[in-house]
Amino acid sequence: MAAYLQWRRFVFFDKELVKEPLGNDGAAPGAAPASGSAASKFLCLPPGITVCDSGRGSLVFGDMEGQIWFLPRSLQLTGFQAYKLRVTHLYQLKQHNILASVGEDEEGINPLVKIWNLEKRDGGNPLCTRIFPAIPGTEPTVVSCLTVHENLNFMAIGFTDGSVTLNKGDITRDRHSKTQILHKGNYPVTGLAFRQAGKTTHLFVVTTENVQSYIVSGKDYPRVELDTHGCGLRCSALSDPSQDLQFIVAGDECVYLYQPDERGPCFAFEGHKLIAHWFRGYLVIVSRDRKVSPKSEFTSRDSQSSDKQILNIYDLCNKFIAYSAVFEDVVDVLAEWGSLYVLTRDGRVHALQEKDTQTKLEMLFKKNLFEMAINLAKSQHLDSDGLAQIFMQYGDHLYSKGNHDGAVQQYIRTIGKLEPSYVIRKFLDAQRIHNLTAYLQTLHRQSLANADHTTLLLNCYTKLKDSSKLEEFIKTKSESEVHFDVETAIKVLRQAGYYSHALYLAENHAHHEWYLKIQLEDIKNYQEALRYIGKLPFEQAESNMKRYGKILMHHIPEQTTQLLKGLCTDYRSSLEGRCDRETPGCRANSEEFIPIFANNPRELKAFLEHMSEVQPDSPQGIYDTLLELRLQNWAHEKDPQVKEKLHSEAVSLLKSGRFCDVFDKALVLCQMHDFQDGVLYLYEQGKLFQQIMHYHMQHEQYRQVITVCERHGEQDPSLWEQALSYFARKEEDCKEYVAAVLKHIENKNLMPPLLVVQTLAHNSTATLSVIRDYLVQKLQKQSQQIAQDELRVRRYREETTRIRQEIQELKASPKIFQKTKCSICNSALELPSVHFLCGHSFHQHCFESYSESDADCPTCLPENRKVMDMIRAQEQKRDLHDQFQHQLKCSNDSFSVIADYFGRGVFNKLTLLTDPPTARLTPSLEAGLQRDLLMHSRRGT
Repeated sequence: MAAYLQWRRFVFFDKELVKEPLGNDGAAPGAAPASGSAASKFLCLPPGITVCDSGRGSLVFGDMEGQIWFLPRSLQLTGFQAYKLRVTHLYQLKQHNILASVGEDEEGINPLVKIWNLEKRDGGNPLCTRIFPAIPGTEPTVVSCLTVHENLNFMAIGFTDGSVTLNKGDITRDRHSKTQILHKGNYPVTGLAFRQAGKTTHLFVVTTENVQSYIVSGKDYPRVELDTHGCGLRCSALSDPSQDLQFIVAGDECVYLYQPDERGPCFAFEGHKLIAHWFRGYLVIVSRDRKVSPKSEFTSRDSQSSDKQILNIYDLCNKFIAYSAVFEDVVDVLAEWGSLYVLTRDGRVHALQEKDTQTKLEMLFKKNLFEMAINLAKSQHLDSDGLAQIFMQYGDHLYSKGNHDGAVQQYIRTIGKLEPSYVIRKFLDAQRIHNLTAYLQTLHRQSLANADHTTLLLNCYTKLKDSSKLEEFIKTKSESEVHFDVETAIKVLRQAGYYSHALYLAENHAHHEWYLKIQLEDIKNYQEALRYIGKLPFEQAESNMKRYGKILMHHIPEQTTQLLKGLCTDYRSSLEGRCDRETPGCRANSEEFIPIFANNPRELKAFLEHMSEVQPDSPQGIYDTLLELRLQNWAHEKDPQVKEKLHSEAVSLLKSGRFCDVFDKALVLCQMHDFQDGVLYLYEQGKLFQQIMHYHMQHEQYRQVITVCERHGEQDPSLWEQALSYFARKEEDCKEYVAAVLKHIENKNLMPPLLVVQTLAHNSTATLSVIRDYLVQKLQKQSQQIAQDELRVRRYREETTRIRQEIQELKASPKIFQKTKCSICNSALELPSVHFLCGHSFHQHCFESYSESDADCPTCLPENRKVMDMIRAQEQKRDLHDQFQHQLKCSNDSFSVIADYFGRGVFNKLTLLTDPPTARLTPSLEAGLQRDLLMHSRRGT
């Protein structure tokens, strides 16, 4: 039981008298004339109002004259005659424009129930759809209360004799409705209310002595007695869903709330209750103080015209009185248009307008009632922004009072709405670090913290030396539970010296770079860092080895080299299972890791040799570096045996064929380290015979010069010429080498004799005897060649003469064909036949079968075609100046080349600027003549 004496009182409603609309003369229908201009300002209802209700946008009144009045929001009062005598009860439905009324049309106990359809009209008045007597039997009684279900299927009427009738069916029509007595008792019925819960309909019945409920949606109408005390007329009401649609019964000592099957809470509100009403979450009670003697509600209500009555508006959820005022003789309390209206016996209507939520909150703020403001805001369904503002003001109030623990709890409730910096600045003092820590922890749990907040929280932990809280903060079970920026946390912990905690975060959240930084730069645990890299996936292991490889190589070279070998060949992390060993691993580019071995040549050599053996297709940089390393070791080695071994290793590497594409680089390395065998080998591989020759000449190695000429002279004949020139310039006796060179020049006819003589003239030690044999042999060969050429010239002249005579005969004398056999089938010739000037004859059908054209002899055609091809080739090569120069330069016998081009007619083409244009046709005419002479044929019949 809650005692209302402890409840605070507020003025959350504004009270004012309802004024008449502008333009009205102030005299309501049926009202007495008002005296004075001030009285005409306020609305005055007709006298004799006995009952009222509200709904569907109007206030509805019934009076002692049988009229029903409607007061809409425009305050233009209208009415109609509903009964002949009086109206005793009204019930306006909220969801339908239907009005139920009880009244009397004649003297006696004969009340009638009328159902009005306010949307339809009958002669200007609302349409009455149904009339039936209220008393179900013949015993006279008085109607005490009336209620109608919003679905129009139930209507209940209570009587003073303790009986209740239930009208079930369509209440607006007689034929669809059935009336029966639901309840009989010995005490007057003072209140009725329907409650719908799903498909079940309950009816609450309250008398002056008890409270009970019925289930009216079934057949047997089961009854549950809820309490053994009741209330007076109009002292019961049904709450809204905020109080779970409970039935409210206002007794003189307490106000009770009921469910359909049990009694709920009760509130000790003292005073004799006259009216109970429910309005938008508020309980409205009109009561009379105990100092005034109570009067019967049934017999002497009309005589209470001068009583002072108290109207209290209770907020049952938040436990305070929202409004309290004194009225004179309240008739009833109505709710419409979002306000409360109090009707008094003098015909005045008082409006109670609820203040807006912000105004109510400000009133609470002024009294520092923040807890109550918070509860009020929640009950008014204030949005989260509004609640956060209240929490902030409450926190500021507590902070100003020195209650920092309570203040931070309120600030925590503003997270997500209030800028965190507003709160953080208040608790930056070292003495308030515990409060700041609590706020920051909640900020992180709600995943609203940024990197700065994480930094601040971790600094709080470290300042407090609270390792347990620190571990609890960072050691979350899963990634989804992390409410902070991990990288920021690692930085702060590292800076504060909490290396183990930073390592835990880095390892568990895969921040490999930070883990390695801490291990290598702070803890100096190189072994653990290398082990950690070996557990990483390939890409991350590769990138971290490139970053930290030099540091690891400096401190643990052997282990680092071993890891690099695996990384560049067939890498698998140490966390992979055995089943993964069957699949091929990844490998990095070994060339990229060479700079790591800058100060570790021994490990570099082991790494390079391992890569060249295990992975023959290693990048070229591996072999280049290995060659350079071997040449350096060879150049600096003093022990002859070791030097010889290094020499052979370098040569074998050069001969491995890995330097074909980087010939220049390998040659430079060998030259830098004066590795002669390598230089000569590379010269030979690169076919740089001139360089090999010059190398031996620089070192005056005569025998090697001759050897080079003998080995490579076929590929480069100019080597012999250079050798002759070289020996010719030497002052010492080189007759033996000059003779050997001259012998080869003579055999290969590499130089003209005159050029040989001029070359040897530079040698002061060379005598005529050195070249005498060479000159004699050369002259003899030239004499023999001249004789052969003269013989060939005579033969060509004779042949030319014979051909000219034959041509002349063909032109001047007839040709007699004496062939008797076909040149194809060797059968006797028969007409028709085909004869050619070349002397071949054919059957016409044989000629047509074997000939390729009508103008060519099938027998002579192959030979003639060869000749024609030669002529065409000569004509095409007449202008090949570059080819002629090249052949002339490269040939051993230049004269033969020139003679060949003379024979092709290259030099016969001569064009003079003064020649007429017809001179240009000469070559084509000569070509045609040559064609005729070679073919010797013309088709005949």
